[in-house]
Amino acid sequence: MAIGTGGSPDICQTMTSQRSSRALEETQHSAALQVDTHVGGGEEGLRLWHLVKSSEDPEIPKHRKSSMRERERAKAIPEIYLTRLLSMKGTLQKFVDDVFVAILNTKRPPPIAVRFFFDFLDDMAEKHGIDDPETVHIWKTNSLPLRFWVNILKNPQFVFDVQVTDSVDAVLSVIAQTFIDSCTTSEHKVGRDSPVNKLLYAREIPRYKQLVERYYSDIHSAASGCYQEMNSTLTELSGSFGSDMNSLVALLELYKYINKYYDQIITSLEEDGAGQKMQLAYRLQQVAALVENKVTDL
Repeated sequence: MAIGTGGSPDICQTMTSQRSSRALEETQHSAALQVDTHVGGGEEGLRLWHLVKSSEDPEIPKHRKSSMRERERAKAIPEIYLTRLLSMKGTLQKFVDDVFVAILNTKRPPPIAVRFFFDFLDDMAEKHGIDDPETVHIWKTNSLPLRFWVNILKNPQFVFDVQVTDSVDAVLSVIAQTFIDSCTTSEHKVGRDSPVNKLLYAREIPRYKQLVERYYSDIHSAASGCYQEMNSTLTELSGSFGSDMNSLVALLELYKYINKYYDQIITSLEEDGAGQKMQLAYRLQQVAALVENKVTDL
């Protein structure tokens, strides 16, 4: 369509604007097709990219979304938060030390159950000829610090009536990981590529390792005679709560576990010297006969 010099300038501007809009729409449509081809085509040599950062899950609560954004920013520029982390560590350092000392303190006698079980592990190592002290150390670490204390450190709501926020959960995870590293026998090595939570307590972990080793050593030195003390404690507890609990139900649950490994337990009791003196295999056969008329050698 031709427009003479006498044409209206408004009409010219309108037609020019319409042409520009159409050209822009065609360009955007072409770019969209090109992006779709790159993303969905799967051609070799092409890499998939998000042109826009993926939106957060709409089902995530708002307070968790803000925490996720903070963590993403911390990962993007960790140097910005290093000063804040060091400051926070200094604020919490005394409390962390107090917790670790309270857990690993032997000035007051540890619970009889802990002493009895650690003594049992020492006896098993001696019985099976295990001379490597690291093996026994790992046994004790897996049975008490990692199975019990780490769970409490990471989840205080199991013990206290508290609500753990995302920020507190992140702090507790770092402290729990520090406790785990303190209980290991391997050397704690850090480098430039180590995560920040490993670097924060790199200087304190050797001191915490000494606490763990002293804790195990003190219990080992004081464990003699704990078998009789354990029996006395269990007898006292049984008398204190005898009227509040159904012992038959507890015995039945215990027998369900024994029944899974009945033959192995009978064989072990017959071969064990203490078991022979107390006729434990014979007694277990009597129990089995009473509970389910199991065929025995009686």
